Amino acid sequence: MEKKRSWAEPYKIKMVEPVFMTTEKHRIEALEEAGYNTFLLKSEDVYIDLLTDSGTSAMSDRQWAGLMMGDEAYAGSRNFYHLEETIRKYYSYKYVVPTHQGRGAEHIISKILIKEGDYIPGNMYFTTTKLHQELAGGKFVDIVIDEAHDPECLHKFKGDTDLKKLEALIDKVGAGKIPYVSIATTVNMAGGQPISLGNLKALRKLTNKHGIKIIHDMTRVAENAFMIQQNEDEYKDKCIAEIVYEICSLTDGATMSSKKDAMVNIGGFLAVNDPEIFDKARNMVVIYEGLHTYGGMAGRDMEALAIGIKESVQDDHIRARVGQVFYLGEKLLAMGIPIVKPIGTHGIFLNAKKFLPHIRQDEFPAQTLAAEIYIDSGVRSMERGIVSAGRNKETGEHNYPSLELVRLTIPRRVYTQAHMDVIAESVQRVYERRDSIRGLKMVYEPEYLRFFQARFKKL
Repeated sequence: MEKKRSWAEPYKIKMVEPVFMTTEKHRIEALEEAGYNTFLLKSEDVYIDLLTDSGTSAMSDRQWAGLMMGDEAYAGSRNFYHLEETIRKYYSYKYVVPTHQGRGAEHIISKILIKEGDYIPGNMYFTTTKLHQELAGGKFVDIVIDEAHDPECLHKFKGDTDLKKLEALIDKVGAGKIPYVSIATTVNMAGGQPISLGNLKALRKLTNKHGIKIIHDMTRVAENAFMIQQNEDEYKDKCIAEIVYEICSLTDGATMSSKKDAMVNIGGFLAVNDPEIFDKARNMVVIYEGLHTYGGMAGRDMEALAIGIKESVQDDHIRARVGQVFYLGEKLLAMGIPIVKPIGTHGIFLNAKKFLPHIRQDEFPAQTLAAEIYIDSGVRSMERGIVSAGRNKETGEHNYPSLELVRLTIPRRVYTQAHMDVIAESVQRVYERRDSIRGLKMVYEPEYLRFFQARFKKL
């Protein structure tokens, strides 16, 4: 049997940004000042930053060169037309409206398609997506398969939709009350879990039957394509670019936070195929973002985005990107650390319920765990559990999700395998003293998306 060969990142390092290790005393003081919310820490107090992969990736030399070719004309920037051409080539969508980031696109499509009293089914909620749907008068309905809510389940495509759940909703409220199905690639809140193309094709057939659109949250579509390539026999000989194009072609439009897959520091877009929706979006973007040929983006950023899209669908890149996540996940599993399985694509999700079983969910175990990891090593992670889930609009009580997770999100092309070793060892140290850890109480809660700005104190 041939010995498994080592692999290395498909790039060379040209420039570095120094980072500094702080003392434990300094980290405790910084965390107290931040109200035990890792979002409120200052970047300079963080050693390894795993808060998010959004806008934190390293751009290539070609992307940096693209910044120097920015056409900053107010109208008709050549960079917009390059971006439009690139999106059509790699993602299939006909019409493009640039936005400052993904939530700008979510806002516009929600206002155009959703009416008061509508229902928006999707493969698990995402925080900003669900809020924009609610602000437009809709109600999100979770139709992800049940396996997605079980962190121990080894189903390879836990992002798939349950078609029976969707059919039951259609029977209950009528297709006319469902403006679109919201499909994310991959499913962030489930642990970066992918959808299968087999499931998406079946969903497309069902939605076509009832005249319902599919709107694609495509922020990590290339990562999802890699998982399809690895786990769906029909696609094992297809390249990532081909799989990405097919995924997109099965949907009617997409919102994109380009700060993830496409490796830019800012930017996004709304892409659609319907000329009437495009006309409304092109008009609306002028109100909320900017002229339709720049939206919320500078010309230089649109150029870097166009180049980043091309780089994101290269097989060598995506293999190394997801491979680094798997390296960390497999290391943690070998240490006996409870994580969401199977390993997702953009980060490792620690199972805080199992890690800290003695802490009640209303004492915020995931928020607590993220704080403890930071105190131990200066590694910043984030909560994905009861704090992120918010409150029930009718009762005002906490929503209690079945998943209570801490996300260790890996930026693209930023950290080395040695950094992954440091992260794993820190998590292990916290795990060894887990019985002594106590929970938190919330002392400040903003009205919307509370996980960004809420503040806590130790119990």
